[in-house]
Amino acid sequence: MITARELNRASLSRQLLLERERLTAPDVIRRVVALQAQHPASPYLALWNRVTDFAPAELDGAFIGGAVVKATLMRITLHAVHAEDYPVLRAAMQPTLYASRLGFRFAEAGLTSADADELVPELLVFARRPRTSAEMQAWVEERFGAEKRDGVWWGLKAYAPLHHAPTGGPWSFGFRPSFVAAGTGPVPAGRAVDPQALQTLILRYLAGFGPASVADVAQFAMVQRAPVREALSALDGAVEQFQGPDGGTLFDLPAGPRPPADTPAPPRLMAMWDSILLAYADRSRVIPPAYRPLVIRRNGDVLPTLLVDGYVAGVWRPVDGGIEATAFHPLPPAAWDGLAAEARSLRTLLADREAKVYSRHHHWWAKLPEAEVRTL
Repeated sequence: MITARELNRASLSRQLLLERERLTAPDVIRRVVALQAQHPASPYLALWNRVTDFAPAELDGAFIGGAVVKATLMRITLHAVHAEDYPVLRAAMQPTLYASRLGFRFAEAGLTSADADELVPELLVFARRPRTSAEMQAWVEERFGAEKRDGVWWGLKAYAPLHHAPTGGPWSFGFRPSFVAAGTGPVPAGRAVDPQALQTLILRYLAGFGPASVADVAQFAMVQRAPVREALSALDGAVEQFQGPDGGTLFDLPAGPRPPADTPAPPRLMAMWDSILLAYADRSRVIPPAYRPLVIRRNGDVLPTLLVDGYVAGVWRPVDGGIEATAFHPLPPAAWDGLAAEARSLRTLLADREAKVYSRHHHWWAKLPEAEVRTL
């Protein structure tokens, strides 16, 4: 049986949060499977938390050179992934993207999924070079008229295999995206599950986040549990089974690191939407249940969090004079000292990029309960 604290330490270890390592940005991204990228700064802060002496320019170069790509993938959200991993992750996500993006708004425009499958190859030809959203919408409008433009583009921009093209500083991407064809070869059509691709995604997920349940895998990728169970059954021999803290079944790779429960976990200032907060159906692995509604808001925003002893202990934001840390429970002096050291490093990173990162989300702080607040 694996205890809850052992699960926490396993996750931290695999997500490189027990100790920063000297690895290249693409190698780290491959190790941790993917980095959440809804906010342009988040992949950078995620790497800063995981890489020794992280230099943001390295990730800039990886995006520009195509070693790392940004695209709609797991949970139908934006992720930064290693370019070599994109085709198989995209194939594993095909049924989810099909079902989610060719739904009501696409159908309300009077188009069917068959129409989408005919449109995608033409769209990819148009997007052989980067195209702005306005250019993409104009392309759709030319074919279907202004009244159908928004619905058709809403469906195609996530269903079609498109990457976000870098648009410049401070974080390689802005909030007005440009798109470019992924160039992954023939585009699969329809709802069919690619069993081999799903098995690969599951193995990669377990390497980066295991041990985990069927529900955890399904949550991470937003795929149906039934095909996950079938894929795990087909992987019999490649994965092991364990009993979790609640008595349920967990799966893992035989060689997956599972550090002892008492392994020290250094404090961290986590990025918004960091994957370790979202990769499980049971998020108590990292987020105490009482704090979940405080850091994961109803609209889907996931606030930048304080990680203390491996668990969410509060939130942070940049303010004049430093990093404001809000702790949801009393922290020992050593934890505050560790957070202060992290804050000094983070301020250095932000100074050259965006000193008030995430400022558009600061309205959430007015809705937090009374807590201990310090400027670090």
